Amino acid sequence: MSTPLPVPEVAAHGRAVLDEVGTVVVGMRDPLRLALAALLAGGHVLFEDVPGLGKTLAARSLAAALGLDFRRVQCTPDLLPSDITGSSVFDPGTASFEFRPGPVFTGLLLADEINRTAPKTQSALLEAMAERQVTVDGSTHKLADPFFVVATSNPVEYEGTYPLPEAQLDRFMVRLAIGYPTADAEVDVLARRLARRTEWAPVNRVVDAGTLRAMQAGVEAVAVDHDVLRYCVDLAAATRSHPAVEVGASPRGSQALMLVGRALAVLDGRDFVLPEDVKQVAVAALAHRLSLTPQAWATGTLPQAVVRDVLEHVPGPTTARG
Repeated sequence: MSTPLPVPEVAAHGRAVLDEVGTVVVGMRDPLRLALAALLAGGHVLFEDVPGLGKTLAARSLAAALGLDFRRVQCTPDLLPSDITGSSVFDPGTASFEFRPGPVFTGLLLADEINRTAPKTQSALLEAMAERQVTVDGSTHKLADPFFVVATSNPVEYEGTYPLPEAQLDRFMVRLAIGYPTADAEVDVLARRLARRTEWAPVNRVVDAGTLRAMQAGVEAVAVDHDVLRYCVDLAAATRSHPAVEVGASPRGSQALMLVGRALAVLDGRDFVLPEDVKQVAVAALAHRLSLTPQAWATGTLPQAVVRDVLEHVPGPTTARG
């Protein structure tokens, strides 16, 4: 177990990581901050948006700034589970089977366009994401510490995509949308590309894996008031009784609210969590866990709108520190 870093040091490292990533990834400070908070909380991140907005670049840059080993899997319809986890290969020299690790044996695995591969292959990541291990041919193999999955996906309306299984979606602590940049940010992207005269821009390492573990331990050392815990539970429970929702957020959803909200507080330099921290992450932590009714889909209701409606109607705690 790593020695926890004090909250001010975690916040300083977090700002440095975001600043370094911001030298390459323009106009994405808010979603990157949520992504970093999820990683500090020990979770996995799903970026979902249309192609060309920098989702892959954001994941690669985060891995570089955090000093993590990085592997990428380009998900395609013919990708097999063993292409991710690895497989046992017969070695004629020893007349035995030898396990050859797949790309999942890394610090940060980028599953690029994860919803372009079949659900069976998507599900190969479930054990890795939940238990930080994979089982191949009856043998269990531990993964790196820390280990994260950052996946990108395109909207399901795009040709050649498969909906992610509910169990898979639930394993992602947050789902983040990038959105189109502002005109000024897009001009900045073009100007930076001209200035560096090459397609790729280097991202310097800010911390290493050991420091990242200490940052995570620093986040874990921060307590959360009971009233804020109750607020997380009330928000998740409200999604289950919402008229537009068929299946609401699981307890894993309320836990994501608490964990990422706490990490956001630490990134702000605080050792206590405010209701506003929970509200900041509510859409990212809950929307992808909701299954809407057919009537809601027919009227064009989005899960994000349901979460915003819940935020408006569920009263926040009045005794939390502020």
